[in-house]
Amino acid sequence: MSSATYALHGDIAVITLANPPMNTLAHPMRIDMHDLLIKAVADSAVRAIVLTGGGRAFCSGAEIREFNTPAANEFPNSRDLVSAFETCAKPVVAAIHGAAMGGGLEVALACHYRVAATGAQLALPELKLGLIPGAGGTQRLPRALGVERALDIIINSKTVTSDSVAGTLLVDEIIQGNLVDGAVAFARKLPAGTTALRKLRDVAPVIDNATAFFAEQRQKAAKSWRGYPAPAKCIDAIEASLTLPMDEGMRYERSLFDQLLEGSESKALRHAFFGERAVAKIPGIAEDAGTRDIKSVAILGAGTMGGGIAMAFADAGIPVQILDMKAEALERGLGGIRNNYAGAVSRGRLKQADMDARMARIRGTLSMEEIRDADLVIEAVFEDMAVKRDVFTRLDATMKPGALLASNTSSLDLDEIAAVTKRPQDVVGAHFFSPANVMRLLEVIRGAKSSPDTLASTMKLAKKLKKVAVISGVCDGFIGNRMMDFYLRQAEYLLDEGALPAQVDKALTDWGMAMGPFAMCDMSGNDIIYHIRARRRAAMPHLPYSLVGDRLFELKRFGQKTGSGYYRYEKGSRAPLPDDETTKLIDECRATASVKTREISNGEIVERCIYALINEGAHILEEGIAARAVDIDMVYLAGYGFPAYRGGPMFYADTVGPKKLAASIAEFAKGYRGDSWKIAPLLERIANEGKTFN
Repeated sequence: MSSATYALHGDIAVITLANPPMNTLAHPMRIDMHDLLIKAVADSAVRAIVLTGGGRAFCSGAEIREFNTPAANEFPNSRDLVSAFETCAKPVVAAIHGAAMGGGLEVALACHYRVAATGAQLALPELKLGLIPGAGGTQRLPRALGVERALDIIINSKTVTSDSVAGTLLVDEIIQGNLVDGAVAFARKLPAGTTALRKLRDVAPVIDNATAFFAEQRQKAAKSWRGYPAPAKCIDAIEASLTLPMDEGMRYERSLFDQLLEGSESKALRHAFFGERAVAKIPGIAEDAGTRDIKSVAILGAGTMGGGIAMAFADAGIPVQILDMKAEALERGLGGIRNNYAGAVSRGRLKQADMDARMARIRGTLSMEEIRDADLVIEAVFEDMAVKRDVFTRLDATMKPGALLASNTSSLDLDEIAAVTKRPQDVVGAHFFSPANVMRLLEVIRGAKSSPDTLASTMKLAKKLKKVAVISGVCDGFIGNRMMDFYLRQAEYLLDEGALPAQVDKALTDWGMAMGPFAMCDMSGNDIIYHIRARRRAAMPHLPYSLVGDRLFELKRFGQKTGSGYYRYEKGSRAPLPDDETTKLIDECRATASVKTREISNGEIVERCIYALINEGAHILEEGIAARAVDIDMVYLAGYGFPAYRGGPMFYADTVGPKKLAASIAEFAKGYRGDSWKIAPLLERIANEGKTFN
C-alpha cells in the first residue's frame, strides 16, 4: 500500500501524504515522497508541484520508533528527502493544514513556498524528546523568521499558528476554502523556470547584538534546563546559522543531533513519550471493553483534596457536587475553590468567563440523598479504614445501581473497603495527587473484584481529565507511596549516620529530583507521615524507622503548616530554612540510638535513596502490583518529581545496569540498617542474566 499518492491538476502535480492519522515520515513514506517527486520532475507537462497531507494533518514529523534503528538512516533519510525538495528543478509549494511538526515542518521549510489553511499548527518540538531538529530546522527557521523568534520557538517547543506567521517567509499566504485548490492556484501564478526556485538557504539570518544575545540565552538555558543537554546544543546550532555557510551549518546541526540521539537523556524522554501511551492500556482487558457514561460526579469531603478533585472535573466540563457533613467545612471548601480560580484569573492564566463557567459546574450539598443519581462518587475523607468502611457502607445503600464507587485512598486496602458493599465489582481506587487539579498522575487501583468496565471507564475518564492514569494492584501504598517509604527510610537513616536534611535534599535535587525528601515531608505534613509510619511499623516490625520523624511529631513540628519541621519557615513563606533546633534534635536521636556518625558523600546519598526506590519497584513488579516496569516509571515521572531526563526509576536502573545495582545493594546491606536491604529476586535474576527491566 502506498504511503503517498500522485495526481495531476492540469500542469500542477499534487503529492499527498497518505499515512494516517498524522502522516509520520516512516521509511516507506520517505521512499514514496522521493519517488513521486522524481516522477513530477520527469514529466515535461508539469510546471510546479504541490506537497500536501491527507487526513487531519500535513505531517507530524519523524517516526520516533525508527530512532536508533537502521531504518532511520536508510535512503532516503530525512536529510536526503529535505535536500531533494530544496534542489528540485521545479517549484514546490507546501500546502499545510492541521499540523506540520518536527521533520514535517523541516520538509516544508525545504520547499520553495509555503501556503497554509487558517489555524494550522507549526512547531519544531524535538527538545521534548531531548533532541534538536536534525534536518535543517535550526538553519532554515532563523532564515524564515529571524534568529530570536526561531530560537524561542525551538528551545521552548512552541507551537505557532499559520495565521500568526502569515506574510513571513514561513507562510507566504493563508488559503481560504479548499487548501489544495488554493495551493494549485498559487503554484500556477509562480514565474516559470529557475526564477521561481526561492530557497531559504539563500536568505541571510538576522539579529542585532548576536554575541550578547547568545550569551544571555546560554545563561537562561543553564538555569531553566538543568540536567538537559539539548537546549545548550540547540543554541549552538542556531548560532551556527549565523556563523557558518548553510551546508556546514547543516552538518554541524546533524552532528549535535546524533550526539543527543545516542545519549541517555533523549532515550529517557522517548521512553516517557511512549510510556504515557503504554500505561493507558489495561493488562488483561481488551481495548474495546465497554465503558459507562460518566456525566455527573459527586465528591465526599470538601477539604483540600476534595476541592482539588472537584476542580479537575469542573475544568473538564463535568458537573460535580461536593458533599460534606458540616456546613462550615463545605463553605470553606467552596471558598477555597473560588479563591484558587480567582488567583488564576488575577495571574492571567484564566479568563473571568471561564472561572464563572467552572464555578457554575460545582455545587455543594449536605445531603447524601442529593448525590444518589451521580454516575461516579469519589470519597476523599480522612485516611482511616474505619471511616472509609463507614462511608462505603452508606454509599452502597444510597447510590443508584451502576454508579461507580471510587476511593481516593493513598494506601489502604481497597478490597477491605469494597467488601462492605454488595457491589464490589463497581468499586475502584482513584488516587489523585495533591493538588488534584494540577498533578497529572492518577493511580487507578484494581481491586480483586473490580470489573473490566469499571476499570475501563475510570481510565477513559482519566484521559478526559488529562491525567496520566496507571493501574496498580492492591497493597499498602500501592506503587508510588510503597516505594516512597523505602526511599524515605534511607534518607532518614542518613540523618542517623551524620548527614543533615539540607545536605540530603540538595544532593537529590542536584541529581534531578524536583524536591528533596525532607522538604517534601514538611510540605505533606509530618503528622500525616507519622500515622502512615505507625501503620507500616505494625506491619513490618523488622524494619525500624529513624527516631527523628517520631520526635518531630511529638513536638508538633508538622512542617510548613506549623512553621517548623525538618526546616523552619518564615511566616507567609514556604522556603525551607536550616534550623538549629532540628540539628539538636537529630543529635539527640543519634545519641539515643548509639549511632557513630561519619562523613557522608552526596554520591552515597543519591545511590542509597534512588537504589532503595528501584529495589522496591522490583519487588512490586515481582508481585504483580505493577504489570510493567514502564508503569512504575510513569507513576514517578507524573506524580513524584522524578527527573524526566532519567526516564523513571526502572529506566534509570537499566541505564546504571542491574548488575551494578545488585552489587551496590549487597555492599549497602553490610552497613547501617543493612537489614533494610532485601534485594528483590527479580533484580537479582535479571542482573545474573544480563537483562534489563524495560
